[in-house]
Amino acid sequence: MNEEMGQKMQKLLDEHRVMTVATNRPDGWPQATTVGYANEGLTLYFMCGLNSQKANNLARDDRVSLTIDHDTDQLMAITGLSMAGHAQPVTDPADGEKILRIVKLQQGLRPYRPRHLRGECVIQSVRAMNVTSVAISARCNHPHRACRTDHVLRGAGGKVRVWPLR
Repeated sequence: MNEEMGQKMQKLLDEHRVMTVATNRPDGWPQATTVGYANEGLTLYFMCGLNSQKANNLARDDRVSLTIDHDTDQLMAITGLSMAGHAQPVTDPADGEKILRIVKLQQGLRPYRPRHLRGECVIQSVRAMNVTSVAISARCNHPHRACRTDHVLRGAGGKVRVWPLR
């Protein structure tokens, strides 16, 4: 991944705190929910209720897709990230405390701390394996069509491949 693209992705991640996470339900239909997140680079953290549908979905199938974007009144100014990865529950208490400090710094509050300490929710960690940067642009063939601007695949061993828009 080139440095400029990495900086743009990091800027977008740092500017926003809400994402949509899609998990796989038992019947095969995807379930998309909106959650708050914190991040360290391309590793994202979110919380969900211990017995929630999302937690149950992830216990069965840890694959997730997620999007991060923002609302704009200018259709041609839409930008965002689409990611895929594997969600893993954070089980180490020291890691959990570190992540809660990151959440507090990035979101400016103490979300879910009492619930987390009572064991009612779980922190999920997602390391992005596949990242696509998306923008709506006048360069597209149709004004309502999303153009893939950059595509990053992080495979085994942390290797990164980038596919620019053609």
